[in-house]
Amino acid sequence: MTDTLDKAPAAVPPEQIKAIPVRHYGRWVAGVLVIAVLALIGVAFSNAKINYSIIPDYLFDKGIMSGAWTTLYISVLAMVLGVALGIVLAVMRLSSNPVTSTVAWFYIWFFRGTPVLVQLLLWYNISLVFPILNLGFYKNEMNQVMTPVLTALLGLGLNEAAYMSEIVRAGIQSVDEGQTEASHALGMTHGQTLRRVILPQAMRVIVPPTGNEYINMLKTSSLAYAVQLPELIKKATDISSTSLAVVEMYFVACIWYLFLTTIFSIVQYYVERRYARGSTRNLPATPLQKVRTNLAKMNMLSLSSWRR
Repeated sequence: MTDTLDKAPAAVPPEQIKAIPVRHYGRWVAGVLVIAVLALIGVAFSNAKINYSIIPDYLFDKGIMSGAWTTLYISVLAMVLGVALGIVLAVMRLSSNPVTSTVAWFYIWFFRGTPVLVQLLLWYNISLVFPILNLGFYKNEMNQVMTPVLTALLGLGLNEAAYMSEIVRAGIQSVDEGQTEASHALGMTHGQTLRRVILPQAMRVIVPPTGNEYINMLKTSSLAYAVQLPELIKKATDISSTSLAVVEMYFVACIWYLFLTTIFSIVQYYVERRYARGSTRNLPATPLQKVRTNLAKMNMLSLSSWRR
């Protein structure tokens, strides 16, 4: 019995598994097609009758610079108006008062349902409805009051308020109702609860879409060209009418819009990180943090090599 056990064959080890990667031929085909399409577009633009050499000459033209500044400040003012009025509308929409909630709903329905260009033109021609502006302490013709700057501010800001109200309402509703009940139990009024408890917690939900709305506002402000506001597109068009470089001026305007939106996209990125610090998910390192980490690693390697 022992002899047969001693002569039992040894266990054969299993063969090592060879992992064969799956070949994704579709990815290669898609990549080749995308590169081919990009190459065709590049060839088309290179053969187009566009004088690319004059674009740098007009990039910092005084007219273009003033138009970019007008675009920047009118979009900032309109966004401030939209955020302030949007908060009021969101509170009205969430109110238990049927009158205020209905008015807020109608406002949002109207301004979200009509084009921004139509709203700008309506404000620009508001003198047909109200020829004279009489506030008691101030009286003047509406044509004198409704300047292109004021028209753009009202048209863009009031339209933005309709979208911001929905963003703020979603942020307020994302906060647990227990927070409100606890605040009221501590003796806080509804306004104090909203300012000190609800809105600070809702900012994490409100900030990301608000940043997107402002970047969209920068581009939407180009519609103010229709009401004679001297913004970036208006200035580029005026220059193209004398230089006959129409498409070239549009490229100049595109470069400035890309520059402005990129700057505010970076700002939005860091603001979002600040308000997301209380989140449980791990935040990825910022580009600046990655640079600092790589520099620290390089310093450690240099120190270790010097000690050797």
